[in-house]
Amino acid sequence: MTITETPAPSASPAQAAEQRWTPRLWGVLAVLCAVLFLDGLDVSMVGVALPSIGSELGLSTTSLQWIVNGYVLGYGGLLLLGGRTADLLGRRKVFLIALGVFTVASLIGGLVDDGGLLIATRFIKGLAAAFTAPTAMSILTTTFPEGSARNRALSIFTVFGASGYSSGLILGGVLTSLGWRWTFLVPVPLALAALIAGIVLIPRDKPAAGGGHDPIGAVTLVGGMLLAVYTVVTAPQRGFEPLTVGLAVLAVALLAGFVIAESRVRHPLVRLSIFRIGTIVRANASMVALMGSYVSFQFMMTLYLQDVLHWTPLRMALALLPAGLIVAFGSPFMGRLIDRYGTAPLIVAAMISLSSGYVWFLVTAGSRPGYLVTVLPAMLLLGGGFAFGFSSIMAQATDGIDDSEQGLASGLVQSSGQVGTALVLAVVTGLIASATTAASVSGSGDFTAFRPGVNLVTGVAVAGLLLNAIAMIAARSRRISA
Repeated sequence: MTITETPAPSASPAQAAEQRWTPRLWGVLAVLCAVLFLDGLDVSMVGVALPSIGSELGLSTTSLQWIVNGYVLGYGGLLLLGGRTADLLGRRKVFLIALGVFTVASLIGGLVDDGGLLIATRFIKGLAAAFTAPTAMSILTTTFPEGSARNRALSIFTVFGASGYSSGLILGGVLTSLGWRWTFLVPVPLALAALIAGIVLIPRDKPAAGGGHDPIGAVTLVGGMLLAVYTVVTAPQRGFEPLTVGLAVLAVALLAGFVIAESRVRHPLVRLSIFRIGTIVRANASMVALMGSYVSFQFMMTLYLQDVLHWTPLRMALALLPAGLIVAFGSPFMGRLIDRYGTAPLIVAAMISLSSGYVWFLVTAGSRPGYLVTVLPAMLLLGGGFAFGFSSIMAQATDGIDDSEQGLASGLVQSSGQVGTALVLAVVTGLIASATTAASVSGSGDFTAFRPGVNLVTGVAVAGLLLNAIAMIAARSRRISA
């Protein structure tokens, strides 16, 4: 349901898109932005608090990683199902229920004294986020009509995601000094306020008239995605032993079974022909390159600054903050840029900025990268890449998709980002582990152990650049020859 002011009969589509948004429309956008803000806030705050959590609860390094991996498992494993469920059962219903679960899990996570229970709450929060994130996106794309209005809304939406992540870095450093539990408890009032506002403001919608009668597809999709993400996040610790290979084979078999089931049922959970749309395939591949490289590089910088240089969490957060500020201040202009230039040139520009940031870091880092010469310029370039890329990729991934499948398209592109992040981060973690020696973490400041990981994320970003540049050049050639 779209809640824009009804245009006069003589108004053109462009004029209608530019009409002033109603207070209720702004309110719906605010609720959706608050949820994205919470997702970014949660991920970054918990990352900063991990050392304190491990010390108080007596968790080993392997167990501590599952505070992050548990969330990634639930989130990445069910994102695609979450988006499609919203299409089939009703976006408002799915969004509010999942947000309620997220709120309760946050509260419990701040009160428990057992590491296992804490990891369980993180998994549940990941499951809830797997439904709130794509549903919020599909509510946005079905509320704001395609074109200027949607591009503007996506730009604002992106600002809050970046602001949540950046704020989480700072708040995580401050709150951890007071006690790590505050990093779980502080988001609860905001989540509760968003839940109440959502009940009041988000319009009711009807479930899809058809589809959803696909239990085999649901089981194989969830099982395959959960096993795939679990295998990726645990492979660095276990290595390529028989269990890892067996899980990977089983995940591939389940996902293959899902594809076979979808091609034969009358009402498939996922319409496979959506993968024949070139722009959607490129948008998903671009999201893998963007999120996989960006998050993995920030992860390496967090480890290097805290574990090697022994910076405080707050000092580390301030060092990484410029990237988030670039996204926060640059994203509001993305709607106008998308209207003027389209998504393809902006995605290419994003990949150029990302690739340049990583290459600059590699060229200037040496064995001990300096902040002003190496880290700060790289973070500014990465922030620019994310600002140009995220809104443009999300717009490209949902343009031209019917309202009945907006949740599917949103869940698909966000799943690509999460799975790409998990995959690249897992390989980066393995590279760091194999290259790290006692000397490299003794406080000498040596960055050598992290260089293979930076090489990898650089390659991922350059691959994204080549994919989009070739596609854009080919499209222009076709237009010229037509």
